[in-house]
Amino acid sequence: MLRVVLYQPDIPQNTGNIARTCASAGAELHLIRPFGFRWFEGGMARSGDPRLKRAGLDYWPHVRYVLHDSWAKFVEQLEAGARVWAFSSKAQQPYTDVRYRPGDYLLFGPETRGLPEEVLRQFPGVSIPMPGPVRSLNVSVAVGIALFEALRQLRSDGV
Repeated sequence: MLRVVLYQPDIPQNTGNIARTCASAGAELHLIRPFGFRWFEGGMARSGDPRLKRAGLDYWPHVRYVLHDSWAKFVEQLEAGARVWAFSSKAQQPYTDVRYRPGDYLLFGPETRGLPEEVLRQFPGVSIPMPGPVRSLNVSVAVGIALFEALRQLRSDGV
């Protein structure tokens, strides 16, 4: 199973869209606090940001997610040998050059600022090339591109 990691996500609609994408791909979603919105404390039916719930539609029961209270707590839970790919417009290696494996973590930063330098120094950085004048993609689009490339590779490898 692939894992998508959102470091301190800011925008509830993007997080909901990514949750839906993870449900469709059978990927696990890891969310690292703090968030820029209210989470569903006490369950999906109660509280939480309505924009988050709406963007995830009725797929929330199919989303496998793990909440982490901090970056340090996320790193602590990584098993030995875990592979984390840090997606950033600052990275040089194209995401298509990576040979993804089951269990890989695909890490994405917050929409407003991307991954901080201290996080980028910890794991290999990869980028989605953009030949046009745009600086970055919407994070939910970037997750979809990366996740389905990893799935394509795994399927072509017979995994």
